[in-house]
Amino acid sequence: MTDLMHRLRLLGTALTLSLGAASTIAQLQIRSPGQAPAAAALQPRGSAGFNGDYIIAVVNSDLVTAGELQQRIDRLRAALSGRGGAPAPVTEAMREQALESLIEERVLITYARDSGTRVDDAEVDRAVQSVATQNKLTLDQLRERLSAEGIDFARFRSSLRDQILLERVREREVIQRTRVSDADIDKYLAERNAVSERDSELNIAQILIPVPEGAGPEMLDERKARAEAALTRVRGGEDFATVAREVSEDSNRASGGEIGMRPTNRLPDAFVAQVAALKPGEVSPTLLRSGAGWHVLKLIERRDTTGIRITQTRPRHILLRLSPQLSVDVAKQRLADMRAQIERGSATFENLARQFSEDGSAAQGGDLGWVNPGAFVPEFEEAMNRLPVGGLSVPVETRFGVHLIEVVERRETTLDTKQVREQARNALRAQKYEEAYREWVKELRSRAYVEMRDPP
Repeated sequence: MTDLMHRLRLLGTALTLSLGAASTIAQLQIRSPGQAPAAAALQPRGSAGFNGDYIIAVVNSDLVTAGELQQRIDRLRAALSGRGGAPAPVTEAMREQALESLIEERVLITYARDSGTRVDDAEVDRAVQSVATQNKLTLDQLRERLSAEGIDFARFRSSLRDQILLERVREREVIQRTRVSDADIDKYLAERNAVSERDSELNIAQILIPVPEGAGPEMLDERKARAEAALTRVRGGEDFATVAREVSEDSNRASGGEIGMRPTNRLPDAFVAQVAALKPGEVSPTLLRSGAGWHVLKLIERRDTTGIRITQTRPRHILLRLSPQLSVDVAKQRLADMRAQIERGSATFENLARQFSEDGSAAQGGDLGWVNPGAFVPEFEEAMNRLPVGGLSVPVETRFGVHLIEVVERRETTLDTKQVREQARNALRAQKYEEAYREWVKELRSRAYVEMRDPP
């Protein structure tokens, strides 16, 4: 299956679940013997009559139970109360939000089941094995532990299959709604290049013949004549730096008048305009008059910052997905413990990633390969960019879970035209993805059969 981070690299194309995260059950923290069963959290979906539970809604061909609603409300209360705070009070708005989220989930999964897409048994087997590995159990031990929690193993496999199926269907449906045309790409690149051109960098050398404020006609003529003589010399083939050292009255005369590489927005607009048509190594054919005096300008270097030359990063990560059974705080603590093990040298990043990461990159020790700027969601990218080579992040929360990130290498590279256009296409898809996904969900919700049931 396509792993999560490959989907992240597509910048907004639909995400498919890694084997270690095929469903929220895949993050299940299987209880140890002696712990009380989490009945509400682990009750098979759609079953009623368990511990006083009952059906509150029929959604297409599936059911929502009161026990599930209470579990979802408890999650909302915990999220609103914050870490260590008192539980938030239950409100009618909270109940409606929890119920609507459950209905929406049922709408999506029933649509996915009816779509004709299939998930073969081998994929489900790999997902089950990943759950067992995550919980440090054999398959037989996993079966026993699920049975102790009151979860039928066949239903467990079915839930995994549903979630893999849903991600696959969502990928197909949403991608169809995020088409990016060549005209869209052309417009995007034109706008970006216009900004980049303003932000490009120039290294200019100058010979300055200053004109004091209030200078009379004779001094003006004399200073202009000196500037013209300098221009004639360099245009005639004399070394610009040598002439600058002899006649320039600029503070950079010792370096041959070279100002140094600077962004265009930190240079006088007149300088930028004067050298705009020059190639590196050329001298402007005319003098430039400014408030400071007369200038002879030479373009030493122009650094193009239109995005063709980029810094690529090779990161690796360990991903833990969040679920009702794995909160943000617990996930962060687990990754903090892993980070401490790596820093002590008692474990390696690669081995921990292979053992615990819930992403398809786990088999490669969490290695995500070389990636371009903008390849990941902003939360991940910002944390990655702050790290030096060899640096290890604190746990980083994103919309996909909690990550531990390490930067393995960095390098400068130049993209060809095809790569630049593909990068633009991915960026545009990312911009369109969330809106397209919500529109798709809204359409499915409006067409769904939903019957609310009164309590018995």
